[in-house]
Amino acid sequence: MTHLPQFSRALLHPRYWPVWFGIGLLYLVVLLPYPVIFRLGRLLGHLAKRLMKRRVSVAHRNLELCFPQMSEAERQKLVDKNFESVGMGVLETGMAWFWPDWRIRRWTQSFGVEEIKELHRQKKGILLIGVHFLTLELGARIFGLEVYPGIGVYRPNDNAVIDWLQTWGRLRSNKDMLDRKDLKGMIRSLKNGEIIWYAPDHDYGPRTSVYVPFFAVDDAATTSGTWTLARLSKASIVPFVPRRKSDGTGYELIMMTPESEPPLDSADVTATWMNQIVERCIMMAPEQYMWLHRRFKTRPEGVPSRY
Repeated sequence: MTHLPQFSRALLHPRYWPVWFGIGLLYLVVLLPYPVIFRLGRLLGHLAKRLMKRRVSVAHRNLELCFPQMSEAERQKLVDKNFESVGMGVLETGMAWFWPDWRIRRWTQSFGVEEIKELHRQKKGILLIGVHFLTLELGARIFGLEVYPGIGVYRPNDNAVIDWLQTWGRLRSNKDMLDRKDLKGMIRSLKNGEIIWYAPDHDYGPRTSVYVPFFAVDDAATTSGTWTLARLSKASIVPFVPRRKSDGTGYELIMMTPESEPPLDSADVTATWMNQIVERCIMMAPEQYMWLHRRFKTRPEGVPSRY
């Protein structure tokens, strides 16, 4: 097992009390009936849109770059819906960490899981592609319950309390967690027939990126990690979409078709192929994607910023 953060008395130090207060408030909110949570989440999103001006600007710019054919009115409507989803994402994190299994299952429908279960029964490693939807924490919890517990790839949080809590919450339906820098651990787990949750859709900087198309952006910095992991582990690649129903009646876990022989000619070829899959996933719930991330911040040397 990976060395993971453990609870200690140090986490009760007064400097962490504001964090504990916020956690307690989140816990109390997610005790409410889901229809109430759904309304509160959208209200929280409208408040976030007023307070997070910089992130609103980033979301607008990302949509402008990805969908140049979209009218300004259409972009504005999508940003409004997206920030409702931001608010819901905060509460869904609490649901993922604190809800009992029966309550998760009550509000969830799953599609296409049998093929994934069969791969797992055959002891084949699965690289589970989890696109950065705002439902991602809840999606990981649902997957662990509805399919099989997997191994999450994460970045340790700078706040010790949040680092401990997110690890505790994620291990409610996962077997283990791996630091995102632990490439050897990921490959070893995949070769052993494990499921590794992996998100290749963000901008992770220039060191391990290639420049390939993503929507209308011709040279989006995209991780070469998918190519490395798939090439060295021979794992099947399985994208999935945890989609919130727009009418407030729960969630859908949608498993995409597994790919056991992905194109691995080069990092560029694999990244281009992976971005096309990510695009299809995003378009299944575009208002729920994390558009406030600066997806196109990394540029070739000497090329001006897009933001």
